[in-house]
Amino acid sequence: MESVIKINPGASKGEIRQKVWDYIEEKNLANFPRPVHNRIPNFKGAFGACTKVTELQVFTETSEVKVDPDKPLEGARLAVLQAQKTLLVPTPRLRSGLFNKITPPQGASKEQLRTCASSQGVRDFSVPVDLDAKVKVDLVVVGSVAVSEKGCRIGKGEGFADLEWAMMSSMGAVNKSTVVVTIIHDCQVVDVPDELMGSHDLTVDYILTPSRVIKTNCQLPKPQGIIWTKLDSEKLKKIPILKKLRALEEQAGKDVTLGATPPAAEPGLQNDDPKRQPRRRPRRNTQQDAEGETSQESRQERGSESGQRARQQPARVRKESRGSGKGDADKEAGKTVKGRSRRMVKEQGSEEVGGEEVSQRKLPQSVTTVYLGGIPTGLRVSELKAALRERNAAPLRLTWQGAQHRAFLDYSDPQGADQALEALQGLCLNGQNLQAELAKSQRGQKKSGQRQTLSKASKSKMSPLKGGSTKETEQ
Repeated sequence: MESVIKINPGASKGEIRQKVWDYIEEKNLANFPRPVHNRIPNFKGAFGACTKVTELQVFTETSEVKVDPDKPLEGARLAVLQAQKTLLVPTPRLRSGLFNKITPPQGASKEQLRTCASSQGVRDFSVPVDLDAKVKVDLVVVGSVAVSEKGCRIGKGEGFADLEWAMMSSMGAVNKSTVVVTIIHDCQVVDVPDELMGSHDLTVDYILTPSRVIKTNCQLPKPQGIIWTKLDSEKLKKIPILKKLRALEEQAGKDVTLGATPPAAEPGLQNDDPKRQPRRRPRRNTQQDAEGETSQESRQERGSESGQRARQQPARVRKESRGSGKGDADKEAGKTVKGRSRRMVKEQGSEEVGGEEVSQRKLPQSVTTVYLGGIPTGLRVSELKAALRERNAAPLRLTWQGAQHRAFLDYSDPQGADQALEALQGLCLNGQNLQAELAKSQRGQKKSGQRQTLSKASKSKMSPLKGGSTKETEQ
């Protein structure tokens, strides 16, 4: 069957991803979260496509199934639980281990099974699986951005599905005969050239779409363990379980030499192309520090130059002008802000993250704020931002108040805030459950989504704290 998305000869993985994401958005083929750029698309008809997994002969013969945590695969996770098979789900970004075993309550209803199949299920009904556990995975279900009928798969570019497979292979949980299934929209079946596949890339045996079941008969071999030269020390810092696995393999006499750390871009297994920002949401360009990962190098640079910043242009002014397209106007605004106190800037709507203030002049006039409480001691703002992205709940602005164990998330409208609240239910970081609810100042205006103006009385209760953070008596 001919693909509806034409891939140009010599196209890179990044170019193929962009074409697929653009097509899905232009044709309105996706459900929430939108836009689909930089995500595994939650395509329309995903649940029906997921039910086809039960039609595979290999599914009836399996007892343990690993399904990725992506939203479009929720139906596959439910199918595994309804068939009373063992469901394994990778931990988000592999930060706290390899995967969790979902254990529904005894005699669980269909509604309870649906909850177990959702992101909340990993928190409420899961048990972590250690590397020492004797696990045998019979079937692996992964999300994809694009797949060829020959089984060549392209993910969203972060390499976690490939790394998860490599780790499972190293611990003996999978082998070259383990079946891999991906579930995608029909338009995501494209002509991916074989030469784009590297030794670390995971291929697939079956493709399930709303209209088809495709057996790929893929001739390319699956990765047989971790290729350590594809990783570096920065990757090991972000994924602690890799350190343990590396130590085990080193004891077994294997070569565990790491690759060199790239000088700039964050390392990843599929970091073949820089990510492009979605054209539909240019405002993200003004939120690179609020929503993007902060590199170790940039943190060190901020620390070493802190003594010079009083004599230089403030960070907030530089961030105002970054990506704004209004050079002179922003410089004028920066001069005006420079002479004001932190308290005045805060009251006018600035963001504070790690002691830096980021002007929010480009935020919509009407926003809806979500309160996030119970933030554990020692959690970094970058870790919270990563967790928000994983749950597709990244805000327009994040106000970090880690010392008070809370943060405030601003969304463009009440609908976005409601979706974020739903996604954040059951969020657990560093072993502590976080509380997500509509901010007090918003609860009386949920329908309009308007931000309440602080009264004189409430303003008088705000006092600057050391490091530029602001303490508020309300949430």
